[in-house]
This record gives sequence, structure tokens and C-alpha cells, in this order.
Amino acid sequence: MLKINKQDALDYHSRTPAGKIEVVPTKPVSTQLDLALAYSPGVAEPCKEIAADKDAVYKYTAKGNLVGVISNGTAVLGLGNIGPDASKPVMEGKGVLFKKFAGIDCFDIEIDATDPDEFIRIVKSLEPTFGGINLEDIKAPECFRIETALREQMNIPLMHDDQHGTAIISSAALLNALEVVGKKIEEIQLVVSGAGAAAISCLRLYLALGLKRENVVVFDKDGLITPRRTDLADMQLFFATERPISTMAEALDGADMFLGLSAGNVLVPEWLLKMAQDPIVFALANPDPEIPYELAMATRADLIMATGRTDHPNQVNNVLGFPYIFRGALDVRATEINEEMKLAAVKALSDLAKEAVPEMVNRAYGDNTLSFGRTYLIPKPLDPRLITTVSPAVARAAMESGVARVHITDWAGYEDDIRARLGVNQKLMNRITSAARSNPKRVVFAEGDNYKTLKAAQILREEGIAFPILLGNRNKIERIAAETSLDLEGCEIIDIIREEAKREEYAELFYQKRQRRGITLYEGRRLLRERNYFGSMMLETGAADAFITGLSKDYGKSIMPSLQVIGVAEGTKRVASMYIIQHKKGPFFFADTTVNIDPSAEDMVGIIGLTANAVKFFDTEPRVAVISYSNFGSNPGELPDKARRATELAKQRYPDLVLDGEMQANTALNAELLREQYPFSELAAKGGANTLIFPNVISGNIAYKVLQEIGGAEAIGPVLMGMRKPVHILQLGASIREIVHMAAIAVVDAQQPGGKGL
Repeated sequence: MLKINKQDALDYHSRTPAGKIEVVPTKPVSTQLDLALAYSPGVAEPCKEIAADKDAVYKYTAKGNLVGVISNGTAVLGLGNIGPDASKPVMEGKGVLFKKFAGIDCFDIEIDATDPDEFIRIVKSLEPTFGGINLEDIKAPECFRIETALREQMNIPLMHDDQHGTAIISSAALLNALEVVGKKIEEIQLVVSGAGAAAISCLRLYLALGLKRENVVVFDKDGLITPRRTDLADMQLFFATERPISTMAEALDGADMFLGLSAGNVLVPEWLLKMAQDPIVFALANPDPEIPYELAMATRADLIMATGRTDHPNQVNNVLGFPYIFRGALDVRATEINEEMKLAAVKALSDLAKEAVPEMVNRAYGDNTLSFGRTYLIPKPLDPRLITTVSPAVARAAMESGVARVHITDWAGYEDDIRARLGVNQKLMNRITSAARSNPKRVVFAEGDNYKTLKAAQILREEGIAFPILLGNRNKIERIAAETSLDLEGCEIIDIIREEAKREEYAELFYQKRQRRGITLYEGRRLLRERNYFGSMMLETGAADAFITGLSKDYGKSIMPSLQVIGVAEGTKRVASMYIIQHKKGPFFFADTTVNIDPSAEDMVGIIGLTANAVKFFDTEPRVAVISYSNFGSNPGELPDKARRATELAKQRYPDLVLDGEMQANTALNAELLREQYPFSELAAKGGANTLIFPNVISGNIAYKVLQEIGGAEAIGPVLMGMRKPVHILQLGASIREIVHMAAIAVVDAQQPGGKGL
């Protein structure tokens, strides 16, 4: 009979400790023991723990990462009251967005109940199941009563997204629109079309931001809301006005803002012309705005406009909010989503829009001109920074307002955990970037007149990572910056063609260095008109602290000038390159992937030494495997023999290094396989390898590129190792993100004593 150990059963069902994000929630179910632990009899142990302490449900179940998306289908998108069955596709879609953008598991529930009391009773009874509740598509005014009652009765975060999601996103857009036009929220006159759940919630949040209630006029389908109306809920009557007006045309005369959450084409161009200077129009009805975007923009050149549509600028899209708000709320086990948390989300979104836009966002939207202003008031939905901006802000606000049951103390670690949940492990690069910010250095870029370099330079300056020096034609650089709305303040631009005196100085120094290597003074003057030579000389003479090139030339042509000008580090026979592979399982390091085409066994020993030191530079203890198609002599051949010989020599030269080989890549990375088949290997007891040394550039290059394209990994590099000073060669056509990463590495490289290279 199979016996179950109590602790084994509890361990099997345990989730990640409170305050941490669980990255891999799956459990093995492949043996009789696994089945016994997953269900009977092992499952009894966590049941008993939870019975004794209700909060233990978060430790032993998935409740802490589970949100219920619940609707009765009475107000679905622009379709109206179509019922719970027809609403199910919308609720399922909402669950997809929760999972995609915040890693939150969802279960959609469609309830056949239109009576508010019955709906409240049903949802309240579901509290033991969910960590949070997202109410969806419930018509007004019932939605106000339902949400208020459930917030009072339930002890988990709950939000009616139709109300508060729109309010939060539009509030961020409003704050930024007012900043662009130079107006104050407490002074603006606002006209609203619509008095449903979203409109009323927007107004309530605007009041919290400083809007004056007496400056608001609201219309619904039956006309102006006044105290004399008897067909409205208290929340709607709160915004009633006594102004002596009756039409929207009258209300818009001199108004600063129009907010539409009603129906398409209710706003006409003539009324727009009556509004104040620099009017703000949020026409958020979908699919047809209150006034078509093209018509509105053609009517007034000074107009700032937002819609709910993806095909126009400033889309007020709730996906900017709800996944990240719930992520932050769940991670501190908030008892509710309160006003402080909503306002924190507003501020986070508003601030993020003012930061440089990542290149991956530019690519996704096919627009290199995205920057804070009239047509970019809020971030784009595909901005990967949203989760590390909004979620921590919401979590902090929950803690500070006293509704958090778990407190986060390591915020950098929390952001790493969030990224890991989404399948991106960036702990290593986060550490490098933080170190670079602590002491930024001067980094000279050879391709300074390339858009990618310029965008990277802007990010590096804004984030305080480096002081960029851009080599290139000044006129071209300034033109590109103007065309793409780049801010290059703080970036030095050097047009080397105009720097005749400096070129002559560098040519003379280069001639002195290389005169016995075939370089004449004439040749030196010619070569110093090339940016790779000029940049290398800047680094050599101390005019810069690091040099980056390779974006537009192949590796061999890019590296040669630096080898001639700067040379290799003392004791190094040849340089090598390494790629950092960022994967959800952790960072891995591959060498040599670029420089040494077919190194000898002796060359590989040098590569092993350089790579081990580089891995330590990245605060990681190297566990090195020398890779081949053979496991410890299982197959004869030139490559296995070379790898085996390199391993033997390296063990002699680096006796303290965790190192073994030759072995196949899967063997090196699979600790269980190592323990079962090759327990004699030092790597078996160390959890497998994190550093792979390839026998030639072909195998290394193929390996990292396959992982990059289909393995869900991000490859950073190539990191050049063995230079006397910090020089790094980008891969041809590198992305802006890769340039920024390489610059951060170069800065930390330059921070080392004496400014030595890796």
C-alpha cells in the first residue's frame, strides 16, 4: 500500500509564499505517487490546514491568482441587454486579456439574474473561490447598487470595470491633455453626453482629481440632468445642474472639454466651434464616436481628441488598467480596490506616457514618432512597461491605505517576479541597468546617425544609464531627431568630418602605435575619417569610457579597428564573444558565438577562462559545460576529441571552476539526467550547467539563434570579452532594446577598476 508523507502532501499543494509571484504553478501528475498527492489521500492534508486557518487557502490553492469575470449580460459592449448566454464570448475574451497582460487566471461566470438582490447574493456566495471579482457589462443604475453592496459585503478586491476602468484611463488622458494645453482641472468647464455607469464613474474620479462639480453639465438620452428629473438614481442626480440652459449647444459655448459616453454622432461640428481655445474632446462611444475623428480634427486644428477606437490616436482602452490593477491588488491580498488604488493607477499611467516609448511599441504600431503630446496622451496597450508601472503603484497604494494583508518590501524583486510570470526573466539585466545608473559613463556610438542609435541614446539619457556620444553627420542627426520627435538633450554629437584638428591628433597617435605594423601617417589620416577608428581613438585617449559599434557593418569589419587601436587585455591571446540568453528558467551564457570560427582545444581553454570571468561579472557563479554531440566519450570524432581535450586542459588551468565535458547540450542543462546517468559529473550536484562552451562558432551561433526565434528566449549580445578597454560589437541590425542593453553592459564594464574591458 502506498504511504503518503504529510509534508510531501503539503509541499505538493503549496503555492509560492505570500508576496511572491508564482511562475510555474503546474504540478507533475505522472506517477502513482503524484496522483496520490494531487488527490486522495494526499489532498486531505492541505484541506485540514485550511480548515484550521482560512488564510492558508492562499498557500495551498490557486485562489490568490484567480479572478472571476462575472456578468448578467444586461449592458454588453454596444449591444445592450443581450442576456448572459450571448455575453459569454465577451467574458471569455476578458479572461484572455487578464492572462496575456498580467498572468492572472480567470473563470468567467454568466449569471441569469437581473434582480440586483439575487445577483448580489450569488456573487457573494462565490467569495471562497476567487481572489478577486471583475464585474462586467451590468446596466445602470443597478450596477451602482450591486458594486456598492458587494464591496461592503466581500473581503476581496472587486471592481466593475465598465465604470472604473474607463474612469481611470480617461483620467490619465485628461491630466496629460490639460498639461499639454496649459489648463488646470479645477478651472475647466466640462460637458458630458451620457449618464451611465462609465460616465458617472469618470466624473467621480475627475472630482477626486480636482474638477469642480459646479463646472459640470450632464446630458443623457432624455436631455439635461437637473434636480427636477425623477427618473434618475442618486449618483446621477448628484451631477444635476441649475444652469439656465436646455441644449448641448448652449452648454458647449465656451466649454473646455466634452466627454462622450453615449451614442455615435450626437456632437456636430458647429458645436465644436463654440468651445474654448484648445478644446479637449473625449468621444468614447463605440464603435461610432459621438463625432467622427476625421470630422472633428478637420473642424478645429487646436483640438485634442481621444476615442475608444484602435484606429485613432489616444485610444481610451480599459486593457491599460484592469489587468494591472488586479495584479497589484492580488499580490498584496487587498481586501478591496479603493479610491487610493485607482488614483495611483491614474498617476502611473499619466507618468508613463511621458517616458520614451520602447522600440517594440513603435514596431507594433508602425510609428516611430510616438512621444508625449496631443496625439499621445496615454500609453499604448502593447507597452510592456505597464505591468511594472501600474501594478506596483496599485500595490503600494493598497499598503499605504491599509487594505493590504501582505506587504511587499523588495520592489525590485517584485518587478522581476512579475516579468517572470509573463515568461520574461530580466533579473540579470535589471541588476546591470541599476549598476549603470549608479555611475553612468560616456559611451561613444559609431553609428550615431542611425535612428535606432538615436532612440537608444534618448532612452539612455532619460533613464540615467549613460552619457551618449554620437558620431555622425550633425545635420542628418538633427533631421532624424526632428522627424521622429526624439529629444537628444544631453547627448554629445561629433561630426568627425568637421573635427579636422582632432582627426590629425588621432592620426598621429595611431601612426605612432601602428607604424611598425604597416600603417603610414597618410594611411592613419585616411583611416581616421572612419568612425570606427575615430571612436576607438576616443576610447584609447580617455575622451570616452566605452565604445559601441557594429549596427550597420559585419562583425569582422567592426572589430578590426578596435583591435588595432586598443588591443587585447594583458595575458589574453585572443578575444571571444558570449551571448546572454534570458529565459524564464534563468540566464544562460553561450560562448563563443561570433568571433572564433574553429578554435583549437588550447583556444577553447582561453575562451572558457574569459567566459567564466564574464559570467562572474554578471553576478552569477559559472557552471560550465563544454558542448559536443557526445557524452563523455560515447562517440568518437574530431569535435568530441577537441571538446574533451579542452575540458582536461581547462580543469588544470582553472581547478576551482565548476566545469565538465564533453557532453551534449540537453545533458548539460538537465540536472535530473545528469544525476541519473552521469552522477560522477560535478555538474550533477550543482543543478546542471548555466554556461555552455561550443566547439565552433557554427554550433554556438545556431544554438542561440534557434532559442531566440522559437525557444521563447531573449539573446543579449554579443558581449565581447578580452579587450583592453570596454568595446562591444552589436549584431548587425540590432534592435533598440539590444543597443540599450549593450550600452548598460558597457557602462558597468567601464566602471571596473582602471576601466578595463571584460
